[in-house]
Amino acid sequence: MAIYSIADLHLSGSVDKPMDVFGHRWQGYFEKIETRWRAVVEENDTVVVPGDISWAMTLDEAETDLRFIDSLPGKKLIGKGNHDFWWQTMTKMNRFLEERDIRTIRFLYNNAYAVEDKVICGTRGWYVEEKFQQKARNNPDYDKIVAREAGRLELCLAEAENLCCETGAGEIVVYFHFPPVFGTFVCRELVEVMQRHEIKRCFYGHIHGVYNIPYHMEFEGIDMTIISADYLDFVPMRLR
Repeated sequence: MAIYSIADLHLSGSVDKPMDVFGHRWQGYFEKIETRWRAVVEENDTVVVPGDISWAMTLDEAETDLRFIDSLPGKKLIGKGNHDFWWQTMTKMNRFLEERDIRTIRFLYNNAYAVEDKVICGTRGWYVEEKFQQKARNNPDYDKIVAREAGRLELCLAEAENLCCETGAGEIVVYFHFPPVFGTFVCRELVEVMQRHEIKRCFYGHIHGVYNIPYHMEFEGIDMTIISADYLDFVPMRLR
């Protein structure tokens, strides 16, 4: 039994949103995801997918993509990305999975899960570095958004620490959709939350088309690893 990670599947089973316009690695990416996932992941493994799951705009539209993920080996913990417009409340999404008999997916959102000897938790985060600017409508209050995400991270880390006490798990691992640190950008609020809780490892996606960077970096005592699907060439990364 193992834990794997891969972000940004960008599935489009029910909408017309081809990804091959974003570079050669995305050509035939549906087939790459399925083939390479099945090559490494076994039924008793867990795969964490932190965001940009589907291009669907509604939960009903996302069903095709969720069923595709459900058909792949392993248990899946999926988080919210900036393109997951289909995302609803946990109550609605859990009811949707139950009604459609989708059994291998759970949502990673303001909560935590004990997996093997680890506890997995995370939140979407936020990212405002100019080159990869996160677009949003209506001139959002970035300080308010970041404060909200820091609060969500505090909530899930509190639950994670409780799970550690209950299960004897040895490490809490944090997943974001947006990178907390990338280039000159630092989301200080999220970094400080992780430091207060003595987090040593986190993973992130969102960044595409950048393949000449190290897969992980250390920032102020925290190891940060990129797991965007195209960066990994669509092979889920095993958590060591």
